[in-house]
Amino acid sequence: MKKLSKFILTFVSAIALILASTSISFAKVVGDKIILGAAVSLTGKYSTNGKHTQNGYNMAVERINSMGGVKVGGKTYKFDIIYYDDESNPKRAAQLAERLISQDGVEFMLGPYSSGLTKAIAPITEKYGVPMVEANGASRSLFTKGYKYLFAVLAPANLYLDVAIRTAVELNGGKGVKVAMAFEQDAFSQDVRLGILDAIKETGSEKVIDDKLPKELNDMAATLAKVKATKPDVLVVSGHTKGALTAIRQIAEMKV
Repeated sequence: MKKLSKFILTFVSAIALILASTSISFAKVVGDKIILGAAVSLTGKYSTNGKHTQNGYNMAVERINSMGGVKVGGKTYKFDIIYYDDESNPKRAAQLAERLISQDGVEFMLGPYSSGLTKAIAPITEKYGVPMVEANGASRSLFTKGYKYLFAVLAPANLYLDVAIRTAVELNGGKGVKVAMAFEQDAFSQDVRLGILDAIKETGSEKVIDDKLPKELNDMAATLAKVKATKPDVLVVSGHTKGALTAIRQIAEMKV
């Protein structure tokens, strides 16, 4: 419940701040509703996460609307969202962002799932000067391009798991630890990896395994066999839902 409340508060704050700094006359408004646009993955590789993203947006909007909406320029507005399925495809995501803005008249966008899809949409929203609030694109590269209309409500990916290494070192009396890593090859996962490498260097730890995982991860047995043989202090695996579930299952099966 605390996480839910924090998300909703962050969502409200981000949207409200953007609305406060933007003339409402330029927004897509139907009656007393501000129309937001979102291309999310309802099919394809990211469909599970895309549906979670849609559910989260819907829940936030329902909560905001039930509390009376947001006040802008002395008038109160509620939210509604136009959704399209980006099919987990960056090219399709960019096309849909273009459609939402140029055809549907949307002036405020909500981000898709994944850094790759966010990276595909960001140039479109930037081109049109349309603010996009996103909570699922954490690749460091998103925040080094000078985008003025991209607003993220999460930490960059390189900060995600470095704390795992630092905590392990702390529990080891301040001494460095042996680290095994296995990462998918997408932008998000590789940024997580860079953060881990920085933490390893800064704590005097040692990298003993650094495996590349395929996009469609169905079997981690080879990596886990190496983990059993080298006996690292920490195993870090980064990717997305399917890969994570595969890792959890096989770690249990192989008693790693």
